[in-house]
Amino acid sequence: MNSLEFAINMEHDGEKFYREQAEINKDNNLNAVFLLLAKDEANHASILENALNKLSYELTENKTLSQYNNVFKGSTEFKKEFKEIPNQLDAYKFALDIERRSIDLYEKLLAESTDDKTKTLFGYLVKQEKEHFNIFNELILLVERPQEWVEDAEFGIREDY
Repeated sequence: MNSLEFAINMEHDGEKFYREQAEINKDNNLNAVFLLLAKDEANHASILENALNKLSYELTENKTLSQYNNVFKGSTEFKKEFKEIPNQLDAYKFALDIERRSIDLYEKLLAESTDDKTKTLFGYLVKQEKEHFNIFNELILLVERPQEWVEDAEFGIREDY
């Protein structure tokens, strides 16, 4: 199995994982986030398959990060819904690890690339996976911060969240 085939399998695995998470979260806002991520992973696999088969492909600007932000903007029920699924923190950490491994793989493939078209492809995928990484990093912060932070002036200056 070559690097492209490995990457294609990894993207299909990511799509499957995100679809499973969407099903688990079918009754809350996270469903939309996981469906967006599954769609992205399917698109990445399609691009990689086209590259493997020497077919044309288009690297379009991704709107997942802005769509993710729109899902939660103004949602007052999010925290209540979120607490009803306590084991989801593990899923977010697992997804964060998936995205970290994807970034590492695509950065390695980018460094090994010799032609401009392949460099552009892997540069695009690195950027996409970093956006996904940021989404899960923010979700983890949303869950962990209320448990870590104490609202009292004696504990010093804290960053806004």
